[in-house]
Amino acid sequence: MVADNDSFPLEEEICPGYEDTAAEQSDSAEEIVEPRELTVSEKTALVDLRTLLEDAILSDALFESSNKIASDDAGNNPPHVHRRPDETRENISLWGVPLLPSKGHEETDTVLVKFLRATEFNASEALDMLRKTLKWRRDFRVEGILDEDLGGEFDSMSYINSTDKEGRPICYNMFGLFKDKGLFQKTLGTEEKRDAFVRWRVQCMEKGIRQLSFKKGGPASIIQIVDLNNSTAHGMKELRHATRKAVLLLQDNYPDVILRNIFINVPFRYYIHRAMFSCFLSQSTKTRCIFVRSRKVTETLLKYVAPENIPIQYGGLKRENEDEFLDNEAITEMTIKGGGSHTIEIPIAEAGVTAVWDITVVGWEATYKEEFIPDDDCSYTVLIQKEKKMEESVRNSFYINEPGKVVVTVDNRSFKKKKVLYRSKTKPTVTLYNLLK
Repeated sequence: MVADNDSFPLEEEICPGYEDTAAEQSDSAEEIVEPRELTVSEKTALVDLRTLLEDAILSDALFESSNKIASDDAGNNPPHVHRRPDETRENISLWGVPLLPSKGHEETDTVLVKFLRATEFNASEALDMLRKTLKWRRDFRVEGILDEDLGGEFDSMSYINSTDKEGRPICYNMFGLFKDKGLFQKTLGTEEKRDAFVRWRVQCMEKGIRQLSFKKGGPASIIQIVDLNNSTAHGMKELRHATRKAVLLLQDNYPDVILRNIFINVPFRYYIHRAMFSCFLSQSTKTRCIFVRSRKVTETLLKYVAPENIPIQYGGLKRENEDEFLDNEAITEMTIKGGGSHTIEIPIAEAGVTAVWDITVVGWEATYKEEFIPDDDCSYTVLIQKEKKMEESVRNSFYINEPGKVVVTVDNRSFKKKKVLYRSKTKPTVTLYNLLK
């Protein structure tokens, strides 16, 4: 149930129905895996759904509910046909996957199982859900939604950015941006704009679908990361209602497409709110959503996403418009005990190159200092960066005019051990002075 009070948590709208979909209020995260192999009874349900779907398509009854078909059969009235003029029985599809089982398309079963999981493997209910989804897509005009220009204001609020360790696309959602009252009015100030917001959310989901593969072993689901930083939602009733409308549409028409919702920067008040209802939840329900406090964001994301694919604002090494490092370049990991320090050395064997390095400390609470130490004892050590508190992922570079090494010293200022991740490279460089010569 959704309260009308403006102070009701926005999180409740993004993951609606805490009785059914809330997660355990814990910073600990569980392994994200694709759904297990089907049991015998579940395979039987899939066979039943395939049979029901085949009959519905071949009899032009796919777009009629089971109750309506039973009524028509009793009265000998033929069901209405709702196929598009350009659509034959054989090419009816969903998410680019043909639905007619007898065509033998390898991705069809993957799509059907998603509807079965959403209905606890009840074949009849799964078929009705599929019918409603196909009808909704036509009524909502989803097929052409990717070609629509819904305004650039939304682009920074939700976007697909890289993949997790299993190749699943990651969708980031930044609802804290709505705290800007000007942006809020520009994007949600009228009913028409709120409808555009809902349409944009569907457009985002369709973009994510394009990056999935429903072939066996392929990434058939999306990981959604919801950043709740500054999303107090006070005075944002319109945002809450528009978000809930969008979430319900996605929940009803994209079953099992979002494998996990990872909520990060979750405010403490939300943990208190969830704690009251946790005892009523099954274990399987609790693991649908993961809630993470600010201090655990990087540590949690690293369990699912490689550091080079985590944006720098979340403690990773991914930068927009990256032009220095490739995704497959090696990243070194080390651990510093509480109160300890560690030095990272980048040896440079020749002059005329530029050294570039990235460093991040999981959980911060550390300082770092950067120096260049020449091999020649008669040369001076160069201080590149004096000791500084690390509050974000660091990238720096230094032109090398003689052999030596770059030394980065990291001091752990906490009593707990810290994980450090870093990578480095050198690249030939021609200085402006040499170029002019």
